[in-house]
Amino acid sequence: MRNQLKPIEPPYEPETATILEGYPKGLDGYLLKLFRLFANSTRFLAGKGVINFLDKDSPLSLREREIVILRTTANKNCEYEWGVHVTAFAGAAKLPAEQIKASKLSAPNAACWNSKEQGLLACIDDLCATGTISDENLISFQESWSLAQQLEILAVCGNYHTVSFVANSSRLPLEDGMASFPV
Repeated sequence: MRNQLKPIEPPYEPETATILEGYPKGLDGYLLKLFRLFANSTRFLAGKGVINFLDKDSPLSLREREIVILRTTANKNCEYEWGVHVTAFAGAAKLPAEQIKASKLSAPNAACWNSKEQGLLACIDDLCATGTISDENLISFQESWSLAQQLEILAVCGNYHTVSFVANSSRLPLEDGMASFPV
């Protein structure tokens, strides 16, 4: 018998239910498939697998954080998480349709991004491809971002690698009504 990762369904075990209480839900109480997938391990679900970087204490703006997440999930070909973030956060992050599309399809130097964002995208591409920032991009990364922001960018990128690995390896289907990759 295969042990296939898939979202669990209620009723939840008491410990799992308690942890899930802290997860965001839709107006109708709906929990995303990804969160219910995490619930296959209470350790993972309790924050040992991925960390919540969606808090207000981030040294990054919402827009900067979402650029990192969209580019990372696009690079990892994680349509599920990319679509969740486009649907849930792109409007608040003031990412127009052109930039949303470019987060998946365009080079970092696409004209729709400002120079600081172009540098950020180049660094994310480096990290996703090689696990480090190239010498060419490192100088602008260090000049453009505070030390706290640098660490946050690296951590968010790494965190969304993990999310992408989980969603992609479990073949997690898209949520109803969520955005899908542009073609």
